[in-house]
Amino acid sequence: MSQSKQRIGILTSGGDCPGLNAVIRGATKAARQLGYECIGFHKGYEGLVDPVSYMTLSDRNTSGILTQGGTILGSTNKGRFAATKGVDQRLSIDPELLRGVAQTVEQLNICGLVCVGGDGSLAIAQQFHEFGIPVVGVPKTIDNDLSATAYTFGFDSAVTCATDALDRLHTTAASHERIMVLEVMGRHAGWIALNAGIAGGGDVILIPEIAWNFENVCQKVLERDAMGKRFTLVVVAEGAELPGGETVVQESEQQDRQTRLGGIGNVVAAELERRLRRETRTAVLGHLQRGGPPTTFDRVLATQYGAHAVRLVYQRRFGEMICYHPPAMDSVPITAAIHRLSQVDPEGAAVQAARALGISFGDRSADQIASDLAKWSAPTSHEVAGDDETAVDRTVDQAEAALEAALAE
Repeated sequence: MSQSKQRIGILTSGGDCPGLNAVIRGATKAARQLGYECIGFHKGYEGLVDPVSYMTLSDRNTSGILTQGGTILGSTNKGRFAATKGVDQRLSIDPELLRGVAQTVEQLNICGLVCVGGDGSLAIAQQFHEFGIPVVGVPKTIDNDLSATAYTFGFDSAVTCATDALDRLHTTAASHERIMVLEVMGRHAGWIALNAGIAGGGDVILIPEIAWNFENVCQKVLERDAMGKRFTLVVVAEGAELPGGETVVQESEQQDRQTRLGGIGNVVAAELERRLRRETRTAVLGHLQRGGPPTTFDRVLATQYGAHAVRLVYQRRFGEMICYHPPAMDSVPITAAIHRLSQVDPEGAAVQAARALGISFGDRSADQIASDLAKWSAPTSHEVAGDDETAVDRTVDQAEAALEAALAE
């Protein structure tokens, strides 16, 4: 390979997810169209410094990877380049490491480095940018918790996996009249739990953004029992706090990695079984949500991200992250992407719709839910302005009908 020809480097960092290979393929094809050679670094940022490890990317070795999960370059969420601990705590990278990266970029004639990763990985990319290394970012996380973009690739695939699990749990729960608790990933954002819970017919959804208690969850189970539905599906996000405010963790925070969340599903199931004296089972999806082929949506999104990241390099718009604002592909400074998590709006449209279906978030009693439904069906300002008694009566009827439909679900 000629050293005189400009190269674009690409790396995949942090946890793996479906769609990473689609980004690599999209970037490689777009780079070739613009006359660049493309190389991929192994094991995320670790491949940039001694021992430097990379591979030449071509149409030949990226052919057929569009549908494959994982990443042909490998990835890691720990090591010498750890730049984040917890939600907000940032760590500074050793200047010697940064100098080593700059040297690798110069020696390999790299005119732009495409960094594919989530919040923590992009925090590293930002430090590269501040050091003068030409980088652009691509948002990647199944958690969908980057506020600068509407969707991150991998999220749709994770939701599809969780929804499939709920479909399967539904039949076994109904057969044995059990309470089934499904724990899903998402860290400090409840997007996976919310979307999968709605799509998979969940009865209770517990997420980090909405405080809940066991009394309201138990009340929902008893409500279903009274309707002759002797089974309940509970979806809980790994980062949901217990009623006392505690977060359940598998492993505490370490120097080079964030706290490993997980285990809340078992805690919830045990408490529900103790309180209700009902057989309860737990399923924890874990890394199943990260594996397997990407969905059609994620393939398209990831391919676009790869191609448009190359466009940013071509335009020399370094220090920016490509982002999806439907239907457009835009870009924002990386700093705008890493300073605030995107979390579920407790009063947002999806939560409102879920409540209207009778889904419990564990935060409200039956009386509060009825009151909320009445407000949700309140007359419009136009109807009120007309002092139309019929419109008011119709609104009350709608509220009662909505409540009956929710209770009959």
